[in-house]
Amino acid sequence: MKIEPPLGYEHITPLLKNHKVLLPRAEETPAIFHRLHAMPLSLSEFEPACRDYPIAFVTSDGGITFRAVVVLGMQVKQNLFILTDGMWDRRTYLPAYVRRYPFCMSMIMVDDEAQKERIVCIEESALHESGERLYDENGKPLLQWIVLEKMIFDFEQDLVRCESLCQLIAELKLFEPFTMKAEVDGFTMQLEGMHRVSRSALEALPADQLRRLMSAGGLEKIYSHLLSLENFRRLLNRRSFFAITPPNRQGELN
Repeated sequence: MKIEPPLGYEHITPLLKNHKVLLPRAEETPAIFHRLHAMPLSLSEFEPACRDYPIAFVTSDGGITFRAVVVLGMQVKQNLFILTDGMWDRRTYLPAYVRRYPFCMSMIMVDDEAQKERIVCIEESALHESGERLYDENGKPLLQWIVLEKMIFDFEQDLVRCESLCQLIAELKLFEPFTMKAEVDGFTMQLEGMHRVSRSALEALPADQLRRLMSAGGLEKIYSHLLSLENFRRLLNRRSFFAITPPNRQGELN
């Protein structure tokens, strides 16, 4: 049996009823997110996220499938939304990808074949005898876990809906690759591997395809995405950006 951890996670294991879990405190941002320069975004998050972050699309299989991400930095392992106190900037929207930690949902590989059903997993480092129980002695979920589990499942379903919309946008040939560059203190920083919706391709979309996109609820998501691209300027204005000497001048999203 093999379980592939999501982006940023290290070692995950299926959640068991007898597990005791170290849950992050409300005032903490788990360390794994301090060095992520992008993270997955679900469909319902486009509107709140577009106010603070650039929303881009990435592919890891040569354009067969795409997923949406929020961009957090202009180079690999740079999260400009982590402040000097180690906390995520409280003035900005906190992505569900962060809020669900240390839990996730993952497919299990058996004999190199992915099983259809995803299961709830947990970061192994969050398992500890001093942690909190999620189920009582009779194996029934406690209220705290009922709330967390719903959020985890809702987020996963919303990710699937986002992937479906990305597939439609790709099918309509609306994606175009783009690169962001920045000049800082003599350094040229370049972030590659991103895609955006082409405005010209969207404007030229035939009426029947436009109706198809509208019926899928895609237009408002595309508008949120296009509006969010202005936030690349805001990334450059964040104080922490200028405080970090870049170890790597070029990064890629995938």
